[in-house]
Amino acid sequence: MNAVRQSQGVPVRGAEMALADLDAVMAVEQVVYPFPWSRGNFVDSLAAGHVTRVLHGPDGALMGYSVALPGVDEMHLLNLTVAPGAQGRGLGRSLLDSLVARCRDEHRAWLWLEVRESNQRARAIYRRYGFEDVGLRRGYYPAVLRREDAIVMRLTVRGAGHAL
Repeated sequence: MNAVRQSQGVPVRGAEMALADLDAVMAVEQVVYPFPWSRGNFVDSLAAGHVTRVLHGPDGALMGYSVALPGVDEMHLLNLTVAPGAQGRGLGRSLLDSLVARCRDEHRAWLWLEVRESNQRARAIYRRYGFEDVGLRRGYYPAVLRREDAIVMRLTVRGAGHAL
């Protein structure tokens, strides 16, 4: 579904990610992360039917995207990225809101994610959203000198649960 909404006064168009979005997605991914996903990671996610979202600004520029893996009773957020020039406008929250709404619609009780232990900014954002730290994955992320641990976080999705 294409939806236009305001994010801090800027109209944003949201849609499912498509193969046609991948050049722009890769351009953002390579700027934001020292160890970015490969194009193949995104192609595989689309082919597998993962839950995806892209946000475009009024000029059509990619502002953010997310990829999540649905599971039984849960969703696992794999990638949520906002382009550097679009950060601080509530777009990450918009992507999370969309994913949580989908969890509710599909009766998924939890949303899980991993975040680099060193990424204090993202961890604070997720905590403010309602995620809690629930575990640690040692050596989960690639890093320059040694692999970095990941903090496992979980959000209990209110109003979700088994459909009767």
